[in-house]
Amino acid sequence: MATLPNGIKHLPGFLDRQAQENLVELIRQVVAEAPLYVPAMPGTGKPMSVRMTNCGSLGWVTDKERGYRYQPTHPLTGNPWPPIPPVLLDLWRELCDYPKEPEACLVNFYSDEAKMGLHQDKDENELLAPVLSISLGNTCLFRVGGLSRNDSTGSFKLSSGDIVILGGEGRLAFHGVDRIYPATSTLLKNGGRINLTLRRVNSRLSASISGGASPTVFEAIPSR
Repeated sequence: MATLPNGIKHLPGFLDRQAQENLVELIRQVVAEAPLYVPAMPGTGKPMSVRMTNCGSLGWVTDKERGYRYQPTHPLTGNPWPPIPPVLLDLWRELCDYPKEPEACLVNFYSDEAKMGLHQDKDENELLAPVLSISLGNTCLFRVGGLSRNDSTGSFKLSSGDIVILGGEGRLAFHGVDRIYPATSTLLKNGGRINLTLRRVNSRLSASISGGASPTVFEAIPSR
């Protein structure tokens, strides 16, 4: 396990092929219940290049009118997000060394043309909790910097089965995806990349950690 600058940890090839295939099937089940949709940037309404959905008691969403936030229901169907699959909760417990469990798992699907600009993950109330990121499918070029958008950045490739943990000082490091490398994995039949990010949102203990509606919606100040 390599420890990168700013406390970001990269675990290359942590998940073997069978584990990756099992996760893809679980995510298919999540998407069947909570379909992928195209999120929009706050203010401008510009569509993002990724499609997304969530599982857990809360899900991260964004739109033109209300901006970045967590809410307990899918923005299109109005239904509660499906539960986080137990295998993902097991990975969190194994790797994150954090006493509270994740409330949200953001599912981003990148086509081979998609990318993600530099941003911080700070829409959460519980910023001491790490963010656990899982890569499935085609390889991407992952860029990471410091705590300021103007800090110098570096990049490295993330392949299918890789895990990245943003913790410690690196929890608030700027990061993004520069590009996807087509045809670098056979995991997804039609190509592309799936990124799963497990997040703890609230500092209080949640009555329902892995699914179901939360009694409150945590809306954070837009930060991306």
